[in-house]
Amino acid sequence: MTVIPSTEHVNPNAGAVRPSGSDSGAVRPSLVGLTRVQLRQALQDFGIPERQLRMRAGQLWRWMYNRGVTSFEDMTDVSKELRAALAGAFSLDRLEIVTEQISNDGTRKWLLRLAPDELGRRHEIETVFIPEEDRGTLCISSQVGCTLTCSFCHTGTQTLVRNLTPGEIAGQVLVARDRLGEWPSQLEKAANPPVSGRYITNIVLMGMGEPLYNFDNVRDGVDILADGEGVSLSKRRITLSTSGVVPEIVRAGDEIGTMLAISLHATTDKVRNELVPLNRKYPIAELLQACRDYPGLSNARRITFEYVMLKGVNDSIADARRLVQLLKGIPAKVNLIPFNPWPGTGYECSDWDTIEKFAEIVNRAGYSSPVRTPRGRDIMAACGQLKSASQRLSARQKAELAAAAGTG
Repeated sequence: MTVIPSTEHVNPNAGAVRPSGSDSGAVRPSLVGLTRVQLRQALQDFGIPERQLRMRAGQLWRWMYNRGVTSFEDMTDVSKELRAALAGAFSLDRLEIVTEQISNDGTRKWLLRLAPDELGRRHEIETVFIPEEDRGTLCISSQVGCTLTCSFCHTGTQTLVRNLTPGEIAGQVLVARDRLGEWPSQLEKAANPPVSGRYITNIVLMGMGEPLYNFDNVRDGVDILADGEGVSLSKRRITLSTSGVVPEIVRAGDEIGTMLAISLHATTDKVRNELVPLNRKYPIAELLQACRDYPGLSNARRITFEYVMLKGVNDSIADARRLVQLLKGIPAKVNLIPFNPWPGTGYECSDWDTIEKFAEIVNRAGYSSPVRTPRGRDIMAACGQLKSASQRLSARQKAELAAAAGTG
């Protein structure tokens, strides 16, 4: 395992920035994370003439998301005067890399620090890149902490601190492309560039948080990443994983349009109530009906059901047979995930023979059931192991801080 500390890889432009020559305390808003409509509005408010709005917004969009620039000065098809004016009013800040850990198997985990919130706190999230022979998957977060309390998941032991903004969601991809050298100017100099032109071929919203409890920001962040003039990653290469927020699943198919993964992990309500407490609100039958109603569902757009293998809990032959019956009629595949331990957990991973027997039953029923190879365990980057140190403040702490700042 390799750990690269913050002193080597902190982005000097990260976080809130005050305009030079100003003592007003104002912070330059970042253009990163604005939708196309919001970007045009920001430029209009800035004073760009109506007839130029579409062109200027398109220029900035391509520089930010296709070329990956971090300075207005690098936008060479924009006049020097306009570049200077934009730099005085806006920022293009990246999330700050606190540490980068590289696993023995090549998996990378970044601890990323967000810009200060209204109380000056700088929260942190984790993002993981998993390289494979034929692909590279980036696992991104949608919240600081998590609103759910899944008992087998390390993130679930950290309460929800706040939702991520579209810029913070898309920004994780920008940072990863920086570090991997995936921008066009970097690939031109690479000794062995990827054949596909990308190191990141797939994105999964499987990091910290429940994406469907941050619906609007996730939708806007995904739209930024899928835009054809930017990162341009097909929504069929982006997978949203949910623990089962039933009312939002069909809406997600209509408005977000990515591939869907369901954190199932049990075949009875009794067991799932313990593993995924959200099941008490939306039991298995309701969850699977929402899956059947998912827009665009077909053999080409199958739903992935994630199933963590827990010794003596959900790994019996009877569980495997029930799983096959539950999924009947749903175009699906099943990812069997060997449990990844974390400090303080009371669960153990199923024995390998048990996992193989479980997979065989699911396979014989016609469902692909690959066993996910654990990656990044040595740096706590494997599935279910992510957690940051950020904590939600109590109402009393917030009031005390606000009072101390003279805002309460």
